[in-house]
Amino acid sequence: MTSKDSRKAVIRFEPQGKRVEVELGLTLLDSTRRAGVGIRSECGGRGLCGKCLVVVEEQSNLSSPSTAEVRLIPSEKLRAGYRLACQSIVRGSTTVWIPPESRLEARARILAEGLLRPFELDPAIKRVHVTLSKPSLQDTTPDFERLHSALKKMGFEEVEVGHELMQRLPIILRKADWDVDIVLWMDREVIAVEKKGGERGVYGVSIDIGTSKLVLHLVDLESGKTVSIKTVENPQMAYGEDVISRINYAAFKEGGLRRLQELVIEAVNALIKEACREAGVEQDRVFEVVIAGNTAMHHIFLGYPPRQLAVAPYVAVVRRSVNVKAKELGIKVNKLANVLALPIVAGFVGADAVADVLATGMYEAEDMCLLIDIGTNSEVFVGNEEDIISCSCAAGPAFEGMHIEHGMKAVTGAIEKVRIDPKDYEVEYETIGDVKPIGMCGSAIVDAVAELFKCGLIDERGHFKRDVSARRLLREGGASKFVIAWRDESAIGRDITISEKDVQEILLAKAAIRSGIAILMKEKGVREEEIDHLYIAGAFGEYLNPQSALFIGLIPDVPLNRISFVGNTAIIGAKMCLLSRSMRRIADELSQKIRYVELTAHPDFHREFVDALFIPHRDLSRYPTVMKYISQKP
Repeated sequence: MTSKDSRKAVIRFEPQGKRVEVELGLTLLDSTRRAGVGIRSECGGRGLCGKCLVVVEEQSNLSSPSTAEVRLIPSEKLRAGYRLACQSIVRGSTTVWIPPESRLEARARILAEGLLRPFELDPAIKRVHVTLSKPSLQDTTPDFERLHSALKKMGFEEVEVGHELMQRLPIILRKADWDVDIVLWMDREVIAVEKKGGERGVYGVSIDIGTSKLVLHLVDLESGKTVSIKTVENPQMAYGEDVISRINYAAFKEGGLRRLQELVIEAVNALIKEACREAGVEQDRVFEVVIAGNTAMHHIFLGYPPRQLAVAPYVAVVRRSVNVKAKELGIKVNKLANVLALPIVAGFVGADAVADVLATGMYEAEDMCLLIDIGTNSEVFVGNEEDIISCSCAAGPAFEGMHIEHGMKAVTGAIEKVRIDPKDYEVEYETIGDVKPIGMCGSAIVDAVAELFKCGLIDERGHFKRDVSARRLLREGGASKFVIAWRDESAIGRDITISEKDVQEILLAKAAIRSGIAILMKEKGVREEEIDHLYIAGAFGEYLNPQSALFIGLIPDVPLNRISFVGNTAIIGAKMCLLSRSMRRIADELSQKIRYVELTAHPDFHREFVDALFIPHRDLSRYPTVMKYISQKP
């Protein structure tokens, strides 16, 4: 296996069987991107996460193991040929095996729907029928003024026709014999003039541009009916699974911002094409696109430089909603269609969070509400119709498996539920797809920590107790880990475990969120017993066991009947704005009205964070449910 060009090498990836010719000096991670081979890379190739593990038996054509590899890969694995793709530099042709736990070929479980409240259908796009009088020697009114006059009589006071449509206007009117349907945006801009009685419909799309996934709803704007839903993993993940990695790539890699924008635009276009094909809709019948995403995804989609979002004081380019023509972004719908990017609140409280608040309706509730959207950057809101206060919690990607030895995203083969028997410490688990496990996703990791605590295997600091022995509790070189699935049960040929280090990572992530909740509640003067509704949004929250979340202190100790899992409220909020002008007006008002607290600048943050590092919390009085359970244990 050699290349004809001495300056290039041929890399073969197995078990995919893909070959790619690459320049010498490229990393194996860059080579996977060239080959279109999916591989995990949570840190974007910076040698931090250790998830891009590959096996290369013959390493003479690779660089020597880097410091990062020596640190992250156990010595026995290094000797067995394990390498990090992001650290291995190509010196010549070779064959690379991508083990199951490193592959991205499994279909991720993507949450595509959520809570939808009733609201009045009043989209920005409207289709109206107009019959115009024909010109004559007695009436030489120009075409546009003729159309403008007719629309004014119908109540549309100020309408405009853009240059591109104006060029075609005389031909369209005469071919239609002056009997036309007009498609208007916001009652003021004519974006289509066509022959009366067309049966092709008027459509729009709403899109949730998440850090890890894209969700698209194709909607009939005249009936309000969703006619197709499509999802895909965000292709930007090849350049880092967290927003900071992508901001850094966009800021410091030549052409990085343009590349990331192209990737998401290409993915959006593919989803639109697929949704329209499924619904039998022509793409030029899509007249508006509404997008929601965190502030970094929002900026990258629009091509705004995101670098300043990553450094204090974390300033965004724009807060209010942004309208731009689809053709300017390269979105393949009607050329004159509008793209609406929903407004943001702050540098790390984005349009998706505004959509969350809109979809839950907490902004008009009399009761006190707590809304948590759990993710790499988790957003928290406390309030009601009187006032809403928000913050962003830098929880990190531990809940998505990063920095957890056997952690992974919620894909086929991931353990998603865990229960440990308190009598013999044996484990019951469930996997996504009911197949052999290859790792644990976030909901299972939270379960595992809660179960270890319930069973008395770990203490309130997350340390394994030294006076407890169990068949599954392994102690190696002073480090302890608990076996969730034995190697003969797994699909990776190794035990799937949770270690003391893994528990600490989860407690750090938990503390970030819990301290944010505590500070907002303190700022609002709200006690835990005064929370009437606790909304948990997002894919992670949808599959989270609320009892496990309560036991580790991730959420306040509120009655379970007050907790609602509201699903993907980002896509629902975006769809509400697509279908209702009043909803998009409210979204703009919310972005201005919601108060933002920068946690790192708050005087109580450090104390609240340290208190929250305990299981469930240093102040156990906040958790009567947990105290009751502990007191009843035999």
